[in-house]
Amino acid sequence: MDSKVNRQWRLATRPVGFINESDFEWREETVPTPGEGEILVRNIFLSLDPAIRGWVSEVKSYIPPVAIGEVMRGITIGVVEQSHHADFQAGDIVLGILGWQDYAVSNGAGLTRLPKDPSLPLTVHLGLFGIIGPTAYFGLLDVGKPKAGETLVVSAAAGAVGSLVGQIGKIKGCRVVGIVGTDEKCNWIKETLGFDAAINYRDESVRKHLRKHCPDGIDVFFDNVGGEILDAVLGLINVRARIVICGMISLYNITEPVPGPYNFSSILTQRARAEGFIILDYMNRFQEAYEDLGRWLAEGKIQYRVDVVDGLENAPGAINKLFEGTNKGKLIVKVSEEPSF
Repeated sequence: MDSKVNRQWRLATRPVGFINESDFEWREETVPTPGEGEILVRNIFLSLDPAIRGWVSEVKSYIPPVAIGEVMRGITIGVVEQSHHADFQAGDIVLGILGWQDYAVSNGAGLTRLPKDPSLPLTVHLGLFGIIGPTAYFGLLDVGKPKAGETLVVSAAAGAVGSLVGQIGKIKGCRVVGIVGTDEKCNWIKETLGFDAAINYRDESVRKHLRKHCPDGIDVFFDNVGGEILDAVLGLINVRARIVICGMISLYNITEPVPGPYNFSSILTQRARAEGFIILDYMNRFQEAYEDLGRWLAEGKIQYRVDVVDGLENAPGAINKLFEGTNKGKLIVKVSEEPSF
């Protein structure tokens, strides 16, 4: 990478259906110079998340859409290369929303300084910590409120969030059933992560196999997918079940309206609760999640997996791995080399 050039992806048009590279414009600009009270950050890793599909849409959401012509929004880990800010020094490792680009100037707002721990890869802050771990932690424990002995079902269970949800459910004493899209993922969540059962929704009837693997019904459903899988689960929920709405990835790229869940009346008859949540509401409690997640990682009770794509130029093509279900764990783009420390 030429240090004098700041490569960027800017949003060129609103995607229709799946995201295409043509929806973005590749720019090469001069590396910006930080002013007083600012820092220059070189991005090392870029997080690719399902939320990106919503950020490029004009649909009302919890955060304003990326404007046409704006650098594409994205969470990154980077290293401070220049600092005119009292709270940051050159060499600091930071995490924040610095976008799909090599370099960014920041006044420090919204940035988190990360510890330099040679025993842990930097990607742990996107694969386990960052926002992924707290999303699984608070979504399951605060919204889902699982109890020992209950049955927990997780959709997109081999994804970054879903794989952690299932493991936290096991730590809390639940029977955990994961829904995934390949046999390899079925094997991984059962044999490596300790899920009690797995369903490959591409090859098996989800409704039929949920009945098989959840003979006592479903108490908690952590939903990352929506659509037909949500409908199948609603047909088996128990009285006072809790449905955690984390994502609706099956609906993000649709171009025509789809009917709502046919089994929605189960919410009434089973006196269940369905609740959506946005992880930004829990930011003041992240340290609480980090302490438990860090302890479980050290004790060998929890694992995570990252899927690293090399090169900023490949970001637009890689994002659809999330919607096609071909990613294996947390999807990350390597933008530049890590510093040594």
